[in-house]
Amino acid sequence: MKAMILAAGRGERMRPLTDHTPKALLPVAGRPLILRILQALVNAGVADVVINLAHLGGQIEAALGDGRAFGARIAYSREPEALETAGGIANALSLLGTAPFIAVNADVCTDYDFSPLARAARGLPRDGVLAHLVLVPNPPHHPAGDFALAAGRVAAEGDPRHTFSGIGAYHPALFAGVAPGSRARLADLLHAGIAQQQVTGELYPGYWQDVGTPERLEEAGRRLASA
Repeated sequence: MKAMILAAGRGERMRPLTDHTPKALLPVAGRPLILRILQALVNAGVADVVINLAHLGGQIEAALGDGRAFGARIAYSREPEALETAGGIANALSLLGTAPFIAVNADVCTDYDFSPLARAARGLPRDGVLAHLVLVPNPPHHPAGDFALAAGRVAAEGDPRHTFSGIGAYHPALFAGVAPGSRARLADLLHAGIAQQQVTGELYPGYWQDVGTPERLEEAGRRLASA
């Protein structure tokens, strides 16, 4: 089982913090965001990790190295410029291989246990399912949510709606139509897959924080410092 941490984004909403530091290395309660994710993956038995790099990516590689210091084995997928989520994943498929894998955004802070997701990934494809998403209750900054859940299947319409956490398991076939090196949005692939009944999901009610702005970064730091 492999995982990919998506760390190529510039983090425009985090400026000026990201002018000289990649968003993935911003600290939350004393530890970089990406290190928190990496350690959670390793704790779940997922030690083979691919990280995509673009904006200031050399700093991430210098901080994590080959991953051995953290119990991981890290490979890097370098992008001349960020290819968006689906483009970044498609560009890294040669490193991820032909088996299903986990992918997680580097700008989330959560206590989610990746062990069940790894089991869900190993079951792909099943009944035509190519993706399994972790959804969360809608945060204040995204009250409308993204998707609904109906009997374990993700739906584009319906109530209640939930927010996609940026954490999921995928079969490489989902990205078959995305050429390496091209830009593509994961949302577009997911909507197409949902229309074909190819996406399942789960609702995680525990701690999850999108740290896409300096204010939410500070909020996550306060939460973890007091925990």
